[in-house]
Amino acid sequence: MKLKRKIYQTLVLLLTTLCLSACNDDFVNTQPLGEVSEEVTWSDGALAEAFVLEVYNGLGQGGFTEEMQSSLTDESMFTHPGRGINTIMESRSNPADQGLIHATYSWSELYKRIRATNIAIKNLTEPKFDDAAKASRLLGEVHFLRGYYYQQLLRYYGGVPLIDEAYELGAADYTAARNTYEECVNFIVADCDRAAELLAGSAESNGRATDVAAMALKARVLLYAASDLHDIPTASAKSPTIAGYSNLEYLGYTTGSRTERWQRAKEAAFAVVNQARYAYKLDLTAPVSSEEGTENYKILSLGGGSKAVSSDGAQELLLGRFFMNLKDEAGNYVGRNNGPNGYHNWAGNTPIQNLVDDYEMIDGSVFSWDNPAHRAAPYQNRDPRFYATILYDGADWKPRTSDVAGRDPNNQIQTGQYQITSASGAVTTQYGLDTRNSPIEDWNGSYTGYYFRKFTDPDPAVVDQNTRQYIPWPVLKYTEAVLNYVEACIELGEDGEARNWLNRIRFRVGMPAVTESGDALRQRYRNERRVELAFEEHRFFDTRRWMIAPTTLGQKIETIRVFGALKEGRQVRVYKYDPESYTYTYTPTELAPGIENRQWLDKMYFISIHRDEMNRNDKLVQNPGY
Repeated sequence: MKLKRKIYQTLVLLLTTLCLSACNDDFVNTQPLGEVSEEVTWSDGALAEAFVLEVYNGLGQGGFTEEMQSSLTDESMFTHPGRGINTIMESRSNPADQGLIHATYSWSELYKRIRATNIAIKNLTEPKFDDAAKASRLLGEVHFLRGYYYQQLLRYYGGVPLIDEAYELGAADYTAARNTYEECVNFIVADCDRAAELLAGSAESNGRATDVAAMALKARVLLYAASDLHDIPTASAKSPTIAGYSNLEYLGYTTGSRTERWQRAKEAAFAVVNQARYAYKLDLTAPVSSEEGTENYKILSLGGGSKAVSSDGAQELLLGRFFMNLKDEAGNYVGRNNGPNGYHNWAGNTPIQNLVDDYEMIDGSVFSWDNPAHRAAPYQNRDPRFYATILYDGADWKPRTSDVAGRDPNNQIQTGQYQITSASGAVTTQYGLDTRNSPIEDWNGSYTGYYFRKFTDPDPAVVDQNTRQYIPWPVLKYTEAVLNYVEACIELGEDGEARNWLNRIRFRVGMPAVTESGDALRQRYRNERRVELAFEEHRFFDTRRWMIAPTTLGQKIETIRVFGALKEGRQVRVYKYDPESYTYTYTPTELAPGIENRQWLDKMYFISIHRDEMNRNDKLVQNPGY
């Protein structure tokens, strides 16, 4: 009985203590140590800024993912199977299995970021902290970011639901229908205009939005809006799949003047072009030397032409995704992901012959395998940008790692087969160090015979899979705006102005002036855009909006086979590229069946809305062809 009484007294004491504690306001109101309330966040300028900076994480790694979007185009192919790339490139994408969709284009991920921008806009419109200048800048940034994320959705899916408020618990309805393409364009343009207004005169930062970045985003959106794919009469005439769709307003403009749309695109692009402080070496009146042209393009593709690295103060990047030593991010490993296996890299995304063939000769003529001189030496006298973009057989590169240096003391890319002589004088054939038959990590060798040079730090210290690099991704840049302006001028029949600016870009890289007009000029421009913006995530959308995807993305992958035969009387024990000792033959070859069987179906002009999103929201209408 005494034991029971003691237990009873203990329980009473414990309950009394808990009741007293429950009545203690400090105990009840204890704040979580790992969280900050919404009220506190928006009452403190530093915390509000931290919230906005987190929204930038929607940029992801920029385009520096392991599986780059260039491999969803006729720029490159992905070496390693099973990543969802074939699903898209073979037109097998569907609402249940879309294939490779990076977070930067994902419906659900982008709407998460848009929700965050809506929260920020709501709280920054009437700020609760005493720093009007900071509040204005942050508000401008989130208007830009909302416009940017909607732009990502628009160019992937067509018209999407426009949500301009953050849903709260207890709402009557969480579903929303798709807005028309035109409504989406107008909404994004309004966000860009508001951002440019609020950010005018703010301090420039390559990693954060500025007024000029907002203007450049507007120019891009209006250029797309004027293009073939989004002019419904044009698109319907070119594609039965689009013509048979019941909700064409989600895909483009069903009414209105296309000429007026081109005019708006031109004016928006010129507003950026007119910002001369961003024009890196675009004041030339004649081509620079080939060597200087290659160097200029290297500077630009490595993040140069910015105030941080350019002695003349010009700044090419309008908005970049930068990487730093404080964080070990996926974007730090572009060299590892794409570099040659003979350097212990992974050969992930490798350029294809289809792209290589589109680089002009240094005199501006078209490269052709039917030209005997071109076929005999396909890597000589090409557009200087080629040498800053592609690593090809015989190209000089970095010193090999210590375990490979003895096999290649000359530090040259080896993607072919070559005859050598043994100690006894017998002639044998060996595979290059950067092939899929290499003694160095053959599973990481290129199928195509090429590797990335663009975006790869040339520093010899950044050589293998264990080293990082810090090249920024160009989210928006001045040269894109110039090309957008050129395109709009061409479509408006203003060929002289178009040639003027197109030739400035060509002169900077050592290429001669174009002289064509009309459709011939249009085709020269499109090829110029292809090589100038290679691997920068433009080709995926350009081939669609121009509606040339059936003959570009639908092509089979072309590769190169290189063979070096020893000339009579020559003996070579350790191979190096040497036309004095070798006769080289170059054979363009279609990629073997079964690796990637590319084909185009018109449903791929737009990506499907995922089945889960359709099930969540019964007001959504699926894209054509699905």
